[in-house]
Amino acid sequence: MKFEKYVATGNAFIKEVAQELTGKPREEITESDKERAARVTKTVLHALRNRLMPEEFLDLIAQLPMCIKAVAIDGWKIDKTPEKIKHVDEWVEEVWNEDGRVAPRDFGSREEAKEAIKAVLRVIKRHVSEGEIKDVEAELPEELKEFIESA
Repeated sequence: MKFEKYVATGNAFIKEVAQELTGKPREEITESDKERAARVTKTVLHALRNRLMPEEFLDLIAQLPMCIKAVAIDGWKIDKTPEKIKHVDEWVEEVWNEDGRVAPRDFGSREEAKEAIKAVLRVIKRHVSEGEIKDVEAELPEELKEFIESA
């Protein structure tokens, strides 16, 4: 097994998220930027898995780097039925709560949280096929589907 390769592709993914979050060029991304990007990525993936059927979530993360898959399933109780929500603000609140104590630092406000979530979604959309993104959107209420499309 080539763990270094998995770590490298995971780090590249997180660096992409950091670029989306900060607007900085790749060479100016700091360790602090990457740490924040990793936390935000984790919270978005965990909140997303709570909304999708397990099979669909596994299909989604199958196309992501191995290290990101590990982050996505960390602590997952796969037998739990996804909770249904209808509004983006409820999902943003879940992401905020998932981030816990560092949410105010990572997001600043609920509006900034929305933009951070979109940043992660943009990177995911670059790594996952359009067909899979459409499958994910099909499981979500219209407002969440539109939110993902707008990312």
